[in-house]
Amino acid sequence: MKAKIGFVTVSDRASRGEYEDLGGPAMQAWFERVLSSEWEAVFRVIPDEQAGIEGALKALADDEGCCLIVTTGGTGPAVRDVTPEATEAVCEKMMPGFGELMRQESLKFVPTAILSRQTAGIRGKALIINLPGKPSAIDDCLNAVFPAVPYCIDLIAGPYLEADPEQCKVFRPKKK
Repeated sequence: MKAKIGFVTVSDRASRGEYEDLGGPAMQAWFERVLSSEWEAVFRVIPDEQAGIEGALKALADDEGCCLIVTTGGTGPAVRDVTPEATEAVCEKMMPGFGELMRQESLKFVPTAILSRQTAGIRGKALIINLPGKPSAIDDCLNAVFPAVPYCIDLIAGPYLEADPEQCKVFRPKKK
């Protein structure tokens, strides 16, 4: 079964075509480099509006059948940054360890990483992860958390994701 991965860029300017979406392509490039399983990308570029973000996340999880949805943008303290609130509103289970690890990793590069409110959660059979907006930070954060992602997707009855071990060593517990 080919996995579907949703990519959501949350940006007022990019959604209006005033700014080139750099985050969406950066996320896709990371997965193209790392995943060895067959997969398909599903994209959304939407404004910083909580209802719209919630709608996009629900559609990607429920209608498109994405097993993994990664977002970029809207995780800071600015007034219009509401991606974590939208993620929490649509998830049945929150996975705070993802945000904790991503902030810890980002702090190695910038002291402003403490301003990030990235989070992750489960909606049905989809894992939703909020990533930062800066392309280099997207790579840093995915490199940190992705080793646990395929096993998490296994646990929620999603497709079996495999990665190129030269790019990212995925962890799955040994079967007894």
